[in-house]
Amino acid sequence: MAAKKSTKAKAGKAKAKKAAPKKAALKKTAAKKTAVKKASAKKTSAREPAIYKGLAGVTVDTTSVSKVMPETNSLTYRGYAVQDLAANCRFEEVAYLMWHGELPTRAQLRAFEADERSRRGISRAHVNVISQYPKKAHPMDTLRTSVSYLGTTETAWGGEPAEKDLGRAMDMLAKIPTMIATDYRFRKGLRRITPRKDLTMSENFFHMCFGKVPPKEVIKAFDISLILYAEHSFNASTFTARVITSSRSDIYSAVTGGIGSLKGPLHGGANEAVMHNLLEIKTPARAEKWLRDKQAAGELVMGFGHRVYKQGDSRVPTMRAALEDLAAWKGDTNWLEISDVLQNIMIGEKGIHPNLDFPAGPAYYLMGFEIDMYTPIFVMSRITGWAAHIIEQNASNSLIRPLSAYNGKKQRKVKPITKR
Repeated sequence: MAAKKSTKAKAGKAKAKKAAPKKAALKKTAAKKTAVKKASAKKTSAREPAIYKGLAGVTVDTTSVSKVMPETNSLTYRGYAVQDLAANCRFEEVAYLMWHGELPTRAQLRAFEADERSRRGISRAHVNVISQYPKKAHPMDTLRTSVSYLGTTETAWGGEPAEKDLGRAMDMLAKIPTMIATDYRFRKGLRRITPRKDLTMSENFFHMCFGKVPPKEVIKAFDISLILYAEHSFNASTFTARVITSSRSDIYSAVTGGIGSLKGPLHGGANEAVMHNLLEIKTPARAEKWLRDKQAAGELVMGFGHRVYKQGDSRVPTMRAALEDLAAWKGDTNWLEISDVLQNIMIGEKGIHPNLDFPAGPAYYLMGFEIDMYTPIFVMSRITGWAAHIIEQNASNSLIRPLSAYNGKKQRKVKPITKR
């Protein structure tokens, strides 16, 4: 028995000896496969595209319309700092600048204003459309529809001569205030007030909304707000308008899309959200607790922060000064004082500065506008920037069609409904 065991053990050892090289080879092969897999995974990983959510940091095209100059932290329109434009120009001059690249002479401005004033009226059919809107509809929804209706009055396409789109842009610049005011009056159950040709754009808008023109302090502040809101490079609504334009669609479609984008509270609607917050706070004494509660809940405080500005929004000091003038004129510093409490904490503790919407919200409130009118007023101004970008896109067009990284299910076979 012992001899048999010894023979078996010797045979087992010999077998193991023979198998050892095979095992080593197998291990080597497995190690190679693992290395190849890892290398392949690395290559695949390297090939996977970088995702830039919200296109943050992505440069998609060139523009000569506006830029935030990093060396001065100033927003510029066609090379002019907005604070300088607000101090020295009326809104009509800035509209001319947007579309023609240079500030107008007196003669050019007179011709521009005469053209705009002659286009302010809207047709009876258009008035009838506005009268049918639900009274509870948001003014941005009714304005979006009104601009879209304007597009039905002619057949327009992208890529047409710039002169044609400049004429359409002028039509919208002149008629959008009339559309907004007409809808406002109808929602109030009031008779509409027709536009006047002897008033500036700002004066005429107050006239159509309220039946009177306010003091010069109010008109000046309103004009400043229109200048500051006129343009801001490739923001969400402008990019929307350029994407639509890139498909060779018409300017009315592009502006309608821009209005839809601007409505959102992360974009144009932020000025409405700011005023809702101030009304919720009510008094300066309640401001700090309100802000601490918001921060504790991890909620966004509207009116603060901006993706583009690193040292604070360059438009804010100009609008803040206009707000101070309005508060002095009105004899009401409540909203200014609440704003100060919020601003001091946000800057002092978080290093987050207010954006233009923060002073604009209470400014429009002091002027007498209802909160849901704020973003339509923004449209009155931004039509100038949108039109400039639409014309620029048409002049050097390429269809905007980015890629996406698919993360859904792998390709699979369809089962007939009887087998699902």
